[in-house]
Amino acid sequence: MPGIMLTLLFMAWSLFVAWRSGQTFGGEGRRFSLREKVALLPHVLPFLAVIAAILYVLYGGVATPSEAAGVGAMACVILVVVIYGMFLHSWPLTRIWTILSDSMKESVMILMIIGASALFSFTLSSLFVTQAVAEAIVAMEVNRWVLMAMINLFLLVAGFFLPPVAVILMTAPILLPIVTQSGFDPYWFAVIVTINLEIGLITPPVGLNLYVINGIVPGVSLPTVLKGVFPFMVCMVLGIILLCLFPEIATWLPDLLMGPAI
Repeated sequence: MPGIMLTLLFMAWSLFVAWRSGQTFGGEGRRFSLREKVALLPHVLPFLAVIAAILYVLYGGVATPSEAAGVGAMACVILVVVIYGMFLHSWPLTRIWTILSDSMKESVMILMIIGASALFSFTLSSLFVTQAVAEAIVAMEVNRWVLMAMINLFLLVAGFFLPPVAVILMTAPILLPIVTQSGFDPYWFAVIVTINLEIGLITPPVGLNLYVINGIVPGVSLPTVLKGVFPFMVCMVLGIILLCLFPEIATWLPDLLMGPAI
């Protein structure tokens, strides 16, 4: 449900931007007949095999999510070569090396950022900086919603500099007992933490996803990318506010499937 909520917020902003720029929604483009749509199916349906392969290795316990992404990439290459024959007809085989070279450059860039952030998080953890700040926040005798606001701000700032896994490992053991004692649902809090850390992935100075986008589209400058993602950051903050006002958005489905927490 929180994912659907965020999707609707993103869609609402996108529709607003399209409307503000004077774009119309449908009616002016070419309309395809049912026969033309059916004729295109053989070109589209093979990609269902890629989706099936990813779901099989992921939910079958064969591979981790990162490894499943590699399986999906390899399945796409096999699909193009075997079924579409693109490499043999319209693509020279030498382009494979270009693809591998570009992929290697992007991977090395991402791994360097992850490695540097991991070193930074290790330093903060060794010096007990993050843990000390978290303990100072939870030690304050304030209203539980003021406490939650401070925790949100702390997680947001921590996400600016540290990878999500590092923030969770360093702060969850400290924050979770205090959050549950304050009467907050742990599943709801997990969703709040996730959204906060996702905001951190698209905000500088680390902002891993910003550098990934900039690496994929080098012609678009990093400030332009940041300007483009800023409204979606606002949408995610709005999503956190909605979750605080209506916790049932996150707790309704778990309570329906597993029953309310005792």
